[in-house]
Amino acid sequence: MTHSRTVELEGHIIDSGTMQRCFGAVMDLGGSFDVERFDVGKHETEESYCRLTVSADDPETLRDILHELHQNGAVLEDPSEVDLVAAPADKVVPPDFYSTTNHPTEVLYDGEWIDVERIEMDCALVVEPEPAADAGEGNRADASGAEDGSPRAYTKTLNAVEEGNLIATDQSGIRVNPPERPRNGGGAFGFMQGGVSAERPSESTIREVAEELRAVKRDGGNVMVVAGPAVIHSGAGDALADLVAAGYVDALSAGNGFATHDLERSIYGTSLGMNVETLEHPRKGHKHHIWTISEIIRAGGIEAAVEEGIVTEGVMYECVANDVDTVLAGSIRDDGPLPDTITDAIEAQDAIREQAHDADIVLMLATLLHSVAVGNCLPSTTKTVCVDINPATVTQLLDRGSAQAVGMVTDIGTFVPTLAEFVIENDS
Repeated sequence: MTHSRTVELEGHIIDSGTMQRCFGAVMDLGGSFDVERFDVGKHETEESYCRLTVSADDPETLRDILHELHQNGAVLEDPSEVDLVAAPADKVVPPDFYSTTNHPTEVLYDGEWIDVERIEMDCALVVEPEPAADAGEGNRADASGAEDGSPRAYTKTLNAVEEGNLIATDQSGIRVNPPERPRNGGGAFGFMQGGVSAERPSESTIREVAEELRAVKRDGGNVMVVAGPAVIHSGAGDALADLVAAGYVDALSAGNGFATHDLERSIYGTSLGMNVETLEHPRKGHKHHIWTISEIIRAGGIEAAVEEGIVTEGVMYECVANDVDTVLAGSIRDDGPLPDTITDAIEAQDAIREQAHDADIVLMLATLLHSVAVGNCLPSTTKTVCVDINPATVTQLLDRGSAQAVGMVTDIGTFVPTLAEFVIENDS
């Protein structure tokens, strides 16, 4: 017996590859399809529409096919309302709960499509018929969207789910809207459509990224930087500090190591015991990082060390001086750690999540683990720049469904100073 459902695709589904991906998914999973209607957009701004009937030999295969089509933005022709089940206990979701993507999403509730707030991947989807007064706490959505008392939907990580939360199950009444690739190539952010390569024209791409940073700030947007210790060790710390001082960094997400290297350079002129200008290793330089941590602990934290004149330059100094939102997330391998480092993993995730949801563009600089942590929280609509000397790292960071991403395989010690030069030169 054949089982069938009719789905619809709408938008720039041809040039964005959506239709091709959907057709491929049906065939790869052993199903078949029949295109009932296909209206092709004839102008650059005109959208296309496709209605097709998908068939499979058994309900399980059809369900798998519909799931894949759903992830690519297909909607059932006759969608039912979202299926909600109350969470039986704190941190416990129904067995068939809907796990979100990082794409813009809507739910059909009480006859209306409602935008899901603060979208991110791998979360539960909560619907509030009457928004609660405390819905803005933790990693819940901002409560501002519920001032009129209308229903609202938002994401929650599993550890934030509370007993009684109405959790969306299956995928009924849920519509995913994957962002479409820029039709004109998108400048720097159309760059990644050809994949990751170290043979691209780096300088011209960095200049385009610089122009994008300036455009974001000109429009009142938010720039987030995710930085690894290699930024300091490669000698690029001064350039990043210049960007912070010039107002082009609104949030910094890093680890204990990055901050320690930067502070060590300010106090002792070294990074991991090495002078990054002369490459010399002073006597007892290998102890500089732990001495640095001790100095910061003695002062009572990074801000106190800046105020006391212990730290007089560098990225962390500029972050304090310019009131930049800074999150230092700890790990099991940290020395010290610094007093400012968040050692509770859940607390660190929530702090990073707040930064990521406010960001309009994110620079991921030579740090795989912290970049993955931030990438997990980002909507697919956020512009992302990933830079690392390792091609596999860049590929892993970009392979997250972002429609607007730049990947560069290059030395971070070259990228950051060049970027700072291009960004700041136009201010003078």
